[in-house]
Amino acid sequence: MCGIVGYIGPRQASDVLIGGLARLEYRGYDSAGIAILSSAGLDVVRRLGKLVNLSNAVSESPVPGTLGIGHTRWATHGRPSEENAHPHIDCTGRIAVVHNGIIENYLEMREELSATGHILRSETDTETIAHLVEAYYDGDLAAAVSRAIKRLDGSYALGVVHLDHPDVLVAARKDSPLIIGIGEGENVVASDIPAVLEYTREVLVLHDGEVAIVTADGVRVRTLEGADVSDPEMMHVEWDLAAAEKGGYDDFMLKEIFEQPKAIRETLRGRMCNGEIQLSELDMKPEQVAGIDRVFIIACGTSYHAGIVAKTLIEQWARIPVEVQVSSEFRYADPIVDDDTLVVAITQSGETADTLAGVREARERGAKVIAITNVVGSRVTRESDGVIYTHAGPEIGVAATKTFTAQIAALYVLALKLAQAKGTVQQERIEHLWSELSRIPDLVATILEDIDGLRECADEYIGARSSLFLGRGIGVPIAMEGALKLKEISYIHAEAYPAGEMKHGPIALITEEVPVVVVATQGHTYEKVVSNIQEVRARGAQVIAVATHGDEEIRRHAEHVLYIPATTESLSAIPATIPLQLLAYYIAKARGCNVDQPRNLAKSVTVE
Repeated sequence: MCGIVGYIGPRQASDVLIGGLARLEYRGYDSAGIAILSSAGLDVVRRLGKLVNLSNAVSESPVPGTLGIGHTRWATHGRPSEENAHPHIDCTGRIAVVHNGIIENYLEMREELSATGHILRSETDTETIAHLVEAYYDGDLAAAVSRAIKRLDGSYALGVVHLDHPDVLVAARKDSPLIIGIGEGENVVASDIPAVLEYTREVLVLHDGEVAIVTADGVRVRTLEGADVSDPEMMHVEWDLAAAEKGGYDDFMLKEIFEQPKAIRETLRGRMCNGEIQLSELDMKPEQVAGIDRVFIIACGTSYHAGIVAKTLIEQWARIPVEVQVSSEFRYADPIVDDDTLVVAITQSGETADTLAGVREARERGAKVIAITNVVGSRVTRESDGVIYTHAGPEIGVAATKTFTAQIAALYVLALKLAQAKGTVQQERIEHLWSELSRIPDLVATILEDIDGLRECADEYIGARSSLFLGRGIGVPIAMEGALKLKEISYIHAEAYPAGEMKHGPIALITEEVPVVVVATQGHTYEKVVSNIQEVRARGAQVIAVATHGDEEIRRHAEHVLYIPATTESLSAIPATIPLQLLAYYIAKARGCNVDQPRNLAKSVTVE
């Protein structure tokens, strides 16, 4: 979600850093900064807002030097501000650090450092890293970095420079990408490939737990224990700069589908501590949370479907009645909300006009409003009482994919928090659900490892003019999302219904030319779903079933089966979504559609 660029070589570092950061702007950010080493000292320039603000500042007051680090920040700790922008420095002003990721135990580290005399000036988790390196530094910068990051819980990609080492840049990573472009007499560290392609296509891929000592003439990679990595991973980049922004994928949509394990993992990170669900964003006392007697969810499009998933979870776990309404209808419906109502506004961009109007209406009526969004500093963050961020990173494809599953992950956390506060679910069950929820990113990765069958299935339906999607229980909103994805990007008409409702009207649409997609994962309504499949097959329809691994019986009732790994029924929403995203994607691609920019659609709908 943030951008890192580091440079060492013969060029002016500021030019390389700002140019590289510009190629990472698509990742999203709220501030930018650089730190340059020169004979005069360590110069740090940071600016709030767009990169052009930083570029103008450096143009007006050039910062000479051939070693430096740069960063575009997407806020996670502390509001967007110049003070919170990267790079961050230590007490001595001789060490500078840039960081992507989240340090979960930063408060503990901050207290420890403050107790020993360190003065921390920002609200960020990153600044603690600079002070830890300072505390451990005894002349060996790489060793100090290694010792510091052994103290950290969470994820990081780091670039570190020290005024005592004008010819060394230290880089390290864990759960956050970092690569090193290997040039001739120069090297470029970056969080993504586009930043290095102007200088080289030879790339060293840093792995988790590795520390790189980068000089102009070479790179030495070590483990955290100081042992040399004799054969670091190297790759030659085949694609051009434009394609590299997609990470080698044909489309941003496909790239973002494959980024879902990370997006979900980052959204869940740090949300459970000592058996307690952590959701400080509610900004409510425990008794206030326990006193919530109604939840109202407002959202549009894909976010609306996430809200329907949340309704099932909150009612099932917390036993609180939940109403979900399309945002554009909410404020005109004279909603019944009061100060014991929690209103959850879900908006990927944070700028959706209809949802913002609903937020204002709810607050005027005295409700507590919590926003779920992917964009730091967006309007909904300023107009709500609290914000739960989905750490999905920038989503460039218009059709939401990773932001949808990240929203569901955030809503799982909210539902568990409400259940824990209400005491409606035993603690043992809470911890079991959390354990299962923590497995979801790996289950999604497993699905993405084997997609050949999906491609073959898609090829058979590229000529369809209409389709029907069915599900029961938590499968209903997943069917709705699957239908939306298909119509958005392939322009095939698609409708979604509860499977039991099909015979009350939609069954009239079914012919041999209308494929029916059914969410038929294992659960308490499974037998009912199979009965509904029989009803459509009796009318000649071809069935595509999303089913649970090990269910061989379903093959008797469907022409195609798209399997997902087994998990708790209430947590199956995310895994069941993935095959439907890919099915829509491959059908759309085969039909020659632009999946990243579907006709008539915009990524952020800022008008009512």
